Amino acid sequence: MSHSHHMGMNPVDHNSTMPPPHHHAATSASHLHGGADSSMMMMQMTFYFGFKNVELLFSGLVINTAGEMAGAFVGVFLLAMFYEGLKIARESLLRKSQVSIRYNSMPVPGPNGTILMETHKTVGQQMLSFPHLLQTVLHIIQVVISYFLMLIFMTYNGYLCIAVAAGAGTGYFLFSWKKAVVVDITEHCH
Repeated sequence: MSHSHHMGMNPVDHNSTMPPPHHHAATSASHLHGGADSSMMMMQMTFYFGFKNVELLFSGLVINTAGEMAGAFVGVFLLAMFYEGLKIARESLLRKSQVSIRYNSMPVPGPNGTILMETHKTVGQQMLSFPHLLQTVLHIIQVVISYFLMLIFMTYNGYLCIAVAAGAGTGYFLFSWKKAVVVDITEHCH
């Protein structure tokens, strides 16, 4: 049973390789928050491979040709790579800007009921400092990029989803090998 008549819409053809075209709603304002003249686009809810009428983040940014899709693929791929590099760069900057090193000792149970003292290094950062301000700005950029990548993936366009995944994987491969691995020298279960 089709319920599309409730919003004045035609049913979506789920076998299409393209997202559905724009529909103009002709219902009362009580059914639509935007009023009677609002235009709506039915959102594609299954994965598809197409390049006609693919809106990319903004209503004015519409992909209509294979060349535009190829350009969008490269751009999204690079954005996802940049996102992975930014995460690693923020970790590196954080390590370089840490101050006020403090050592804390705590008792831990040892073999045969003995008590051993384990020492941990605690590092901090000053709130009103340039490194913390830079970290805050970079965090905002990272959050915005992550939401952009999520929204791009939610277009369900197969090409763009592959670009997000491949870019993130490539970025991780290129940048994460520099990531410092913390090894606890007191751990003997390796």
